[in-house]
Amino acid sequence: HYQLDITRAALVSGAMLAPYLEAFNTDLFLSANEEDVQEAINAGVAAGIIYTQHLTYNEIKEIDQIRIAFDGDAVLFSDESERIYAENGLEAFNQSEMTSKDQPLNGGPFKPFLAALHEIQSEFPAADSPIRTALITARGAPAHERVIRTLRSWGIRIDEALFLGGKDKGAFLKSFGADIFFDDQMRHCDSAAEYVAKI
Repeated sequence: HYQLDITRAALVSGAMLAPYLEAFNTDLFLSANEEDVQEAINAGVAAGIIYTQHLTYNEIKEIDQIRIAFDGDAVLFSDESERIYAENGLEAFNQSEMTSKDQPLNGGPFKPFLAALHEIQSEFPAADSPIRTALITARGAPAHERVIRTLRSWGIRIDEALFLGGKDKGAFLKSFGADIFFDDQMRHCDSAAEYVAKI
């Protein structure tokens, strides 16, 4: 119906798909089935649960540009900094990020997907790209510097970066016009629920 160039499929009679994801060279696995998503994560593939309870057929709209927003820590980046925050608090987190500002963060589970989006975006002039990306993170100054340096070292384009310093993400996702939002924390997904498809 949508003229998509789909040439591959895996019909597995209810068995797990995870064993095939690496063979298909999968960058992102999405499903409404939580068990399938967990199996994909266990197989080392970026994966997310699609929450559709707030989306009705009448709300689905034709779009010229898909807008994809990502959280930072434990999503685009590894959880190394997030663990410092969880174990030692905000002051220790900020100190660690200032000390490590010149050391790029390790990639998280969605870095390969962002890299694949970057490749697609690179085929278009910035103003005409069918994809627009955003980093929408609870980080604030001074922890933002390491993130910017990390993205530069990766050579990956991110169109917008919003450092919220702990503010609620929902209103910012609405302002960005996000079609899809990836976050590892349910409270941020709940905040986004009325504005964007949650994954």
